[in-house]
Amino acid sequence: MTSASPAAPSLEAAATHVAPERRRRGVLLIRGATLVLGLIVLVQLLSAMGYIGFGFANWQPVLIAYVLWSAALCWGLVLRDGEAGWQAVFVLPAVLFTVALVIFPTFFGLYIAFSDWNLQSADGQKFNGLDNFWQLIADPYFWNALGNMVFYVGTVIVQYAIAFGLAMLLNADIKAQKFFRVAFLLPFMLSPVAVSWMIGKSMLEYRFGPLTHLLRNLGWEQPTLLTTPWLAKTTIALMDAWVWIPFMMIMILAGLQALPKDVQEAAKVDGATGWQGFWQITFPLMLPVSVTTVVLRIIFQLKLADIVINTTAGGPGGATDTISSYIFRVYKDRSNVGYGTMIAEVYLIIIIVFVALLLKFTSRYMQKAV
Repeated sequence: MTSASPAAPSLEAAATHVAPERRRRGVLLIRGATLVLGLIVLVQLLSAMGYIGFGFANWQPVLIAYVLWSAALCWGLVLRDGEAGWQAVFVLPAVLFTVALVIFPTFFGLYIAFSDWNLQSADGQKFNGLDNFWQLIADPYFWNALGNMVFYVGTVIVQYAIAFGLAMLLNADIKAQKFFRVAFLLPFMLSPVAVSWMIGKSMLEYRFGPLTHLLRNLGWEQPTLLTTPWLAKTTIALMDAWVWIPFMMIMILAGLQALPKDVQEAAKVDGATGWQGFWQITFPLMLPVSVTTVVLRIIFQLKLADIVINTTAGGPGGATDTISSYIFRVYKDRSNVGYGTMIAEVYLIIIIVFVALLLKFTSRYMQKAV
């Protein structure tokens, strides 16, 4: 009878078994590289804000320092943690990429937001504290655009109802089912920019547009669809809905096809009508898919800009402006980088708070429904 062989050391124990000298060198490398990067960023930041008289001509040395720091961090983790460090190195590039393209631009945008930077001015960029924020608080166009966003986001509920109806229709046994599925998806395949030019600039053109020409023939003498404030806002909402309803429809359709058939058949056997089966069985079972669809659609709606910019440019008088289109106009028409960035940063905070509250509310609603 052979004796049992000794248990092999676990991978975790092997990964943490690193010579003290090697671990110390890894720690020193990470801390030294981080200190150097921090000093370079601090010097460049203070120089750009005018607090010190020396610094770099641009932010290129900071980028080079960040790349070198990333390499030093990877090597330091390998020295400090051994095998576990090698495992971290495989994840670290994605983290560093996110830091470089998401986190750093956000904080750099905060730095720009607290500066007076107009591209048409010869003075260049100057730190101005909270001046841009107070200007935003007193800006009626910003509050008008924010109010318009409430209207545009509110239309998502109507879009959801239409998408649910279309999904129910396409889930039924109808003739040419595959054809209608492709046909209803066609608007979503088009770019919103193409839709805004095809419909907003061509079909709704006041003098020669075929739709406005048809409306005149029907008795509407001046079909001002894009020049009357409430009509222009409604037209923008309709074009946006035409593009995005197929997205909601296909997600709801996927949820409908995943529903258990035996529950619905049992309800029919028990004498439930079509409306009772929908309201008491189909709709409750579709709540997770519905909530996900509506939340995603609201997030996309909060970024609405392209159709507005290409169709009405925010007009008439800012009646159709969204926050994103207003930021675009501040950048393009006023060349005011500092103020435009302040609007973007404040809007980002509003979106984060709104989406967080929305997710919290939907989570509680789902728990009660279940």
